[in-house]
Amino acid sequence: MATEADAVSIDHPLLVEGVLQRRRYQIELATAARAGHTLVCLPTGLGKTTVSLLVTADRLAEAGGTALFLAPTKPLVQQHADFYREALSVPDDEIVVFTGDVSPDDRGDLWESARIVIATPQVIENDLVGNRISLRDVTHLTFDECHRGTGDYSYVYIAERYHADAADPLVTGMSASPGGDLEEIEIVCENLGIDNVEVMTEDDADVDEYTHDTDVRWEQIELPDELLAIRDALNEVIADRLEKLKSIGVADTTDPDLSQRQLNAMRGELKRMMDAGNSDGYTGMSTHAEVMKLRRAVELVETQSVESLRRYFERQRNAARSSGASKASQRLVAEPKVREAMRKAEAFDDLHPKFSKTRLLLAETLGVNGGDRAIVFTESRDTAEALVEFLEASVDVERFVGQGDKEGSDGMSQTEQQETLDAFRAGEFEVLVSTSVAEEGLDVPEVDLVLFYEPVPTAIRSIQRKGRTGRQASGRVVVLMAEDTRDEAFFWISRRREKQMRQELRDLKAATGDLEAEIADEDQANLDAFEEPGGETGNATDHEDAGSEAADAEVAGSGDVDRGSVGPDDAASPDADGQPGLTDFAAETTADEATADAIGDGIDDDGVVATAGVADADDVVEVVIDQRELDAGIAKDLSTRSGIRTRLETLAVGDYVLSDRVAVERKSAADFVDSLLDGDRSVFEQVGELSRAYARPVIVIEGGDLYTQRNVNPNAIRGAIASLAVDFGLSVLRTDDEEDTTELFETIARREQETRDREVSVHGEKTTKTMAEQQEYVVSAIADIGPVTARSLLDHFSTVEAVMTAREDDLREVEGVGTVTAERIREVVGSDYAGSGRGSDTGSGSG
Repeated sequence: MATEADAVSIDHPLLVEGVLQRRRYQIELATAARAGHTLVCLPTGLGKTTVSLLVTADRLAEAGGTALFLAPTKPLVQQHADFYREALSVPDDEIVVFTGDVSPDDRGDLWESARIVIATPQVIENDLVGNRISLRDVTHLTFDECHRGTGDYSYVYIAERYHADAADPLVTGMSASPGGDLEEIEIVCENLGIDNVEVMTEDDADVDEYTHDTDVRWEQIELPDELLAIRDALNEVIADRLEKLKSIGVADTTDPDLSQRQLNAMRGELKRMMDAGNSDGYTGMSTHAEVMKLRRAVELVETQSVESLRRYFERQRNAARSSGASKASQRLVAEPKVREAMRKAEAFDDLHPKFSKTRLLLAETLGVNGGDRAIVFTESRDTAEALVEFLEASVDVERFVGQGDKEGSDGMSQTEQQETLDAFRAGEFEVLVSTSVAEEGLDVPEVDLVLFYEPVPTAIRSIQRKGRTGRQASGRVVVLMAEDTRDEAFFWISRRREKQMRQELRDLKAATGDLEAEIADEDQANLDAFEEPGGETGNATDHEDAGSEAADAEVAGSGDVDRGSVGPDDAASPDADGQPGLTDFAAETTADEATADAIGDGIDDDGVVATAGVADADDVVEVVIDQRELDAGIAKDLSTRSGIRTRLETLAVGDYVLSDRVAVERKSAADFVDSLLDGDRSVFEQVGELSRAYARPVIVIEGGDLYTQRNVNPNAIRGAIASLAVDFGLSVLRTDDEEDTTELFETIARREQETRDREVSVHGEKTTKTMAEQQEYVVSAIADIGPVTARSLLDHFSTVEAVMTAREDDLREVEGVGTVTAERIREVVGSDYAGSGRGSDTGSGSG
């Protein structure tokens, strides 16, 4: 345990006396981090933030300037801000928080007066791209959970700008689990400009004094025959679909238990077939999509809950009924064996056996053993909500999920999340049932039991989860595994990788000298690229399961796994969602709060008409970018180019403004085809507004696979392009990828502003929809029938009211309306409303 000497507080002019106790290993790590750009590796719960705070205090005292602390989520940002305000003798108003909740204009003013800024990386990235802030006077930059610093995650861009712009930079990266192997750790260091690595493990005597044993055991769960029958029915269909893929030469097995890595290889081969114009590639890709959906259903019935499976099936049925539904979705719900599985799931009136085991373990921990708190982690929000409903009769329990709303489930706002954690810390309830959002970094109180409802096949996430216990006293971790299911495979994968990661950390500690030498060679090359000609640094103008876990390909993707998002939770995300863990706070799918962080709050969906004006200097070319384009890398790329100044606006018309007469609508090949078929605003409506607002409107179609999207006849796409050019007067330009698009935009902007001496101005606004367009919009929203069928219905019935009150037989008389569509229209129009907070037996549904 801690010695008497360690109980002495740290004496420093910027530290509040008595708040921080002296721990030798923290002092040692902070001393090393003050000397250079440093990665600090320290087990969860042992005060990585304290190490960074000590460095910040020294830098502010000695060098002045501003300290910037980045954390991946809003709750983490607020948690760190509270700690800094408590521990530092700096006025509270000089320690400011930057998240998407703070308007961009306010952030610009706050930055000028702040000594310490604690922020989400997406916000800082956007402020740099939009030239709202400068990193020139930042004397200490901390990357919390720095293992995220891979791929396109915001940390990478910010690090590049910091090393280029800051007059006296110092970087500290912090993580309990920096990567699965030395190569991954090296990549993180290179991306963040780190050349020194400091590692403390549980084996170090100074650290060992503050750690406690954690008992980890696993419990095998036997599935009942009814669930096995559902699984077997689904597996039969998977085997059949794999046989089809085998017949075209992309599969070498029909075993339903094949790995995700094998499925990824199949998808790659199918993509190559499509690129070569082989028609088998298109049918095979659709079959592959079926297999992925079926495997998700099998995973739910095996490892989650029957309620999760029911909700998943319902989402698949709704998707198959929607306008533009994929053939894979339609075939899936029409398959007899799948329908049989659906019926069995509906008829199953018991719970998954993991539910009763969870209740038993909680009773043992909180009752028999006299524990105070427990956390239950699960991958699925559906399961989390079903568990809370099941457990609330036995224990005081609350859910903890991400911020984004999903079909049939409301997310939690940041305020609700914070209130829930505060209540948990205060002992107001005993059990927190959480999705992956509480795994990483968040100051969850010490608990007596961490229960994994299912294993996670990634070492980083497993370590983060287990870090919720064993901090101040011995703790217990239990992993539930359904026998003979994917659970067992995931358990052994995670166990092997976790053991490997811990060994890698020991090896890293032993080999830090060699690694630092390797990093130094790479970093010098990278930093040289930041230099301007003549050796000067670049201009500092006044200017919201992948990453290291990308190799964990055994994880099947899922639309209902409650992870992030950050966004995009995310180049650091294992699914499309995004990043594992707390990404859900900042990003849970692109429509969630990650988008708010990414583009800043206060955005009017109708667009703010802005005037960018002429650039400040004659030799600076300005590009105005719509904030909703920040998901692409074009804005970041342009912002780092010499002589280019980027400005972010919420554009009412277009995506990029390159002069007073040139504005661009940019679409990927997939988005372009989608906009011809789906959506509230077709591409023709968008470009119509563009052509009315600008003299030289441009549409850029990005990507080389335009004619392989959604099995659309190539002549239909050519006709649309011809109409854009001839009927709307647009210049239609094709580019290969984002890099090619960026080069094109720079070329056009320089030609307009430098060669032709034109200025930049933003103008134009969305036009009000005509009465006919509004009527089509209302009808097209019914059961997602789309604009074409909406026009047919209005032509036939004349009014929206007549469409709404039409009988099913009359609806079927309209061209393009079949039995399924007619039934769906009547179902949507005639059913009782069962919105949020309403039971199916409340309310009338009629006026």
